[in-house]
Amino acid sequence: MAEDVARVFDGFDYACNKYPDRAAIIYLGEVFTYTRLKELINRFASGISELGVKPGDRAILYIGNSPQWVIAYLGLQKIGAIPVPVSPIYTPYEVSYMAENSRAETIICGDTNFGYALDVMGKAKVVKRIIWSNMADLLPWWKRVIGEIFDRVPEGKVKKGKDIYWFKDLLKSSSKPPEVEVKDTDIAHILYTGGTTGLPKGIPHTHRFVVTGFKDIVSRYSRHIEEAKHVFVFAGPLFHMFWQDMFFGTIIYRGNTAVLLPRGVGTDPILDSIQRYKATLFAGVPALYRMLLENDRFDMYDLSSLKYCWSAGDVLPLEIYRRWKEKVGVPIHEVYGSTEMVVYSVTDLEHPDPAPPYVGRAMPSRLFKVVDPDTLEPVPVDTPGELLVSCDDMPPGYIDRPEETKKSFITLEGRVWFRTGDYVKMDSEGNIYFVDRAADTIKYKAYRVSAAEVEAVLQDHPAVLAACVVGVPDPAVGERIKAFVVLKEDVRGVSAQDLIRWCRERLAPYKVPHYIEFRDALPKSKVGKLLRRELRDEERRRLMKKELKA
Repeated sequence: MAEDVARVFDGFDYACNKYPDRAAIIYLGEVFTYTRLKELINRFASGISELGVKPGDRAILYIGNSPQWVIAYLGLQKIGAIPVPVSPIYTPYEVSYMAENSRAETIICGDTNFGYALDVMGKAKVVKRIIWSNMADLLPWWKRVIGEIFDRVPEGKVKKGKDIYWFKDLLKSSSKPPEVEVKDTDIAHILYTGGTTGLPKGIPHTHRFVVTGFKDIVSRYSRHIEEAKHVFVFAGPLFHMFWQDMFFGTIIYRGNTAVLLPRGVGTDPILDSIQRYKATLFAGVPALYRMLLENDRFDMYDLSSLKYCWSAGDVLPLEIYRRWKEKVGVPIHEVYGSTEMVVYSVTDLEHPDPAPPYVGRAMPSRLFKVVDPDTLEPVPVDTPGELLVSCDDMPPGYIDRPEETKKSFITLEGRVWFRTGDYVKMDSEGNIYFVDRAADTIKYKAYRVSAAEVEAVLQDHPAVLAACVVGVPDPAVGERIKAFVVLKEDVRGVSAQDLIRWCRERLAPYKVPHYIEFRDALPKSKVGKLLRRELRDEERRRLMKKELKA
């Protein structure tokens, strides 16, 4: 990779110049070479500029894995605009807040969530335009026809009107977008992470910060992941920072190929793609590895081409690690990080057995400090403590959230550090071992769910007096979400299903509680602070009793 890469799209341009005819993306069988993808990105940049999008403007990417996501993300950056990637399954309630908070004037969505985008446009007055696309829009006509005949391409209803634009129409614009000076200190994107006060937090990253993270990946893996030699079956969501790191750091910046899979594909298409394309690289969250291993047809697929596999987003169970290594013949390596600070550490690819709880060593640009969470004093080697992370180009904090910023970004000895809330041990050689995480964040499958966000939605219900949300351990998904609810004194006839329905209308599906238990009161400290840990411990004791009886 060229050393002069300073902005996110510079690494892509490097690969385009060096490997113009190599496949950058394979999507639903269609090949997008680096040259073809670059032309589409430039045309999109021209088209969206003609709509009035200017340098510094923000645009929400409310769209699933597809070439359109990549085209929009890099096309916006080319003209100095700022992509705001969000989950395509977020509700209008959530996206409206993010649009207002990020001041996004544009939403780029799929036709399947167009109705939600239209709802957001009505709620968030800052939004001026919607650009929509169908997942098969960039496929040849005959593939689209076959997909429609066999009902394999989901389609949503789109309402034509003022300020509604078709993604494909923008690609008719010039392949020479306006020249805009984009500096490495400009914002590259805004990502959202779960908030502890009930609302997601927007974190802006500069091009320099993001590129440093990608370069860390390239540097750490350079001896093993060569340029233009690898195929990565890519099943993770591009709106998530981990997957962006892997997409750019191992694929785009190295001139390699991504077999990009749409959201929600089953385990058979993933296994078939590894076999069909002789994939050398693969990544997934622990829940996905479990589902793959439990597929009855797992042993029928030839996965011998795989060289390196990664896991992130949750604690990898040792049982899953061992089963995968035994069946596939390669270990699962860890990538450890957060939305705020991107990748902290990775396990070395030459490590013969990087089993959990080992999560590797610090990336070249990251500094670690393990401290007592109460005093912020360093703890002795091999002693559990909270992990603090720093680097030379720290994010400025959360958008319009000064209190949250003050809690998470602290200054020690003249340097700004990010409090991860995770508890780790670090040995004398700098190896990190994961111990535990911030208790008020629930890990369901690959998702991080803020207990406070779910509580805030429940407490908005007119019948609810108080609510407390905890994670209940479940080996299949990590944790399930359980809410303890106190109803107002005069309320009658409100059921758990009523509250779950209320949450479904206001939260992404993965944030909706699985269980609701009604209580007369919730445990609180002497100063009135909600004691989640008591309810969490209560649930764990209940589970232990069940296991003993079994």
